[in-house]
Amino acid sequence: MPAPRPTPTVPPRRWWRTNRARLGCVAAVPLLGLVEPRLGGVVLIVALVLLWWGSPWPKAGRIAASVAAMVLLGAVVPDPPKETARDTVADAKAADIKRPRGVAPSPSATTPPAADYRGQSLDVAYGRARKAGFLVTSHDASEKDKFVRGRSLWTVCFQEAGRTGTRPALDFGVVPRGAPCPKEDGRPIPWPTMPELVWKTWRTARAEVVALGVPTDRVEARKAYRNDTLPEEGEYDDWRVCAHDPAEGEKVTGDTRATLYLSSRDNGCPEPDRGTGTTVDLPDRDGDRDPDYRDPFPDDRDRDTRFPNGIPRLGDSGGAGGSSGSSGGSHGGGWSVCRHTRWC
Repeated sequence: MPAPRPTPTVPPRRWWRTNRARLGCVAAVPLLGLVEPRLGGVVLIVALVLLWWGSPWPKAGRIAASVAAMVLLGAVVPDPPKETARDTVADAKAADIKRPRGVAPSPSATTPPAADYRGQSLDVAYGRARKAGFLVTSHDASEKDKFVRGRSLWTVCFQEAGRTGTRPALDFGVVPRGAPCPKEDGRPIPWPTMPELVWKTWRTARAEVVALGVPTDRVEARKAYRNDTLPEEGEYDDWRVCAHDPAEGEKVTGDTRATLYLSSRDNGCPEPDRGTGTTVDLPDRDGDRDPDYRDPFPDDRDRDTRFPNGIPRLGDSGGAGGSSGSSGGSHGGGWSVCRHTRWC
């Protein structure tokens, strides 16, 4: 009897031939294009190869996916490099220098006057300048010379007019939204610095921090002592600042969060070299773990706010020393553990 023929096995598909890989490449085109336009172009080529080489998708689906990938990449590609506009501006200035006195520039080389776009958001200035007929480029006006991405996140500080061929051009020097303009194009941003706030009230200190450009919801109040309690909001307006982060002299940038460590006037502040917040306790002279500021018996460790007649001890029918009724515990008139607690 002849042996049965083995069932042929279907080889598994390569991972890059799956629909998940094709869709993943299309989605990665704009994401990687934001990071680096050339990298986005490489991924676009890979996505087109996967969509058209051995793909089971219908032709209409492949066309739609290809067009979507190219449109997404085009939406995130930034403006052309700034050197073009800068070079044309420099060329125009050089031409003015070389031109003999008394000779007017030719009409084709005249740059029309541009409106003043300084202080406007880059996306608004960009649109208005384009409508006025200018070719528009932009660059980071600070010394960091960052890549300008997302026009709504930048503000125009400087502008310079020139020409690109026969067309007028504008080059904007911009800074991140909310940042002050440097004194000159290419200089450091003059961020404000944190003032000295120690021993100022919370109300005054917070107003000074907000005036530096820090949003109100980014100014946080914390207790300066570990065993202290911060009252409800509005009830510590007159508490004093013992320390703050950022410290005095540190830069306050657009993403700064300020923390002010507070204490009541009666308690004072911890010593500067002892820290604040989670490392220092309020004084407890009698060692009963009840801070003095809320301890009605600061000199008697056997009595605190929870046990004003004496801290109970098991097997002791009367309160510890310092209780007004401890001497009469054996006569039934003293402090009783069973009568004052749920231990019995």
